[in-house]
Amino acid sequence: MATSRVVPMKMTQMKAAQVPSPGTDFQIVEREIPEPTAGQVRIKVQACGVCHSDVLTKEGLWPGIQYPRVPGHEVAGIIDEVGDGVSAWKKGQRVGVGWHGGQDNTCRECRRGDFRNCRNLKIPGISYDGGYQQYMIAPVEALVPIPETLSDVDAAPLLCAGITTYNALRHSGALPGDLVAIQGIGGLGHLGIQFANKFGYQVAAIGRGYETAPLAKKLGASVYIDSASTKPAEALQKLGGARVILATAPNSKAMSELIDGLGPNGKLIVIGATFDPIEVSPVQLINGSRTIQGWAAGTAADSEDTLHFAEISGVRPMIETYPLEKAAEAFARMMSGKAEFRVVLTM
Repeated sequence: MATSRVVPMKMTQMKAAQVPSPGTDFQIVEREIPEPTAGQVRIKVQACGVCHSDVLTKEGLWPGIQYPRVPGHEVAGIIDEVGDGVSAWKKGQRVGVGWHGGQDNTCRECRRGDFRNCRNLKIPGISYDGGYQQYMIAPVEALVPIPETLSDVDAAPLLCAGITTYNALRHSGALPGDLVAIQGIGGLGHLGIQFANKFGYQVAAIGRGYETAPLAKKLGASVYIDSASTKPAEALQKLGGARVILATAPNSKAMSELIDGLGPNGKLIVIGATFDPIEVSPVQLINGSRTIQGWAAGTAADSEDTLHFAEISGVRPMIETYPLEKAAEAFARMMSGKAEFRVVLTM
């Protein structure tokens, strides 16, 4: 008597946490698993960081977002399928996707190799559906190989918070031994302190309240400045003036108060995003030839450098994890400012 063989059915549905329209609550929905087209891969998401910039999608603060939209630009996973013409990436390969989700390759900046400032930059979770789902599609120019020694939950935040602090510091002009201050000891700042320490800087961490001092020292700060009991600019000048101040906390008033803490040729690098103006007088910039610079994350190649440096140096994010089904709770935890220090969704 012939026996029939049971062939397992191919899964066609997946779970996703989507924002149906600007300002609305997250919805956990069933969606069709997408198929990659030419130049794309499909990623089976293992972990996705919940970043403050996801509020741009949640509240509709970025122009042109099409809804419903799945947020998430700190993605770690495994290539599950490749589209036509994809040869450099293979099924089963561990990859990540960060803020830089692709470029147009045709604008003036792209033609000059400045992909980070592409005028039509693609951003996961904004330009296309991001990592708050079990599977996502990404163009090959957004992909980053993940080192085997880095876990998915560690790699995910390094693809936004990590690359932003790492890339800003390595391009800051500061040299080993220079005084570098990190303003804010949160999701960005706790990584900035670690990277600054591994770069060989004299690291001054600026926080609020002395209860944070032990953590700052553990992360690699040689000096802790309590902004609640002292004026950080004066404290930095007593140390000789900062070559670089990395402003990570989104507080424009606090940033403004730090400018006088810069030494000659000092630079305030702003990565904490806020819409309030920074106040500075021309005299403050002229005296000492000081500068203020904003910095966005970086390309996939920059992300690859970040992951490699973190792998060999031991820099790791401090994280809290939530399952995908609790995306709303995870987002609220991140927005509360009480998370220590990055929130990551796991699939």
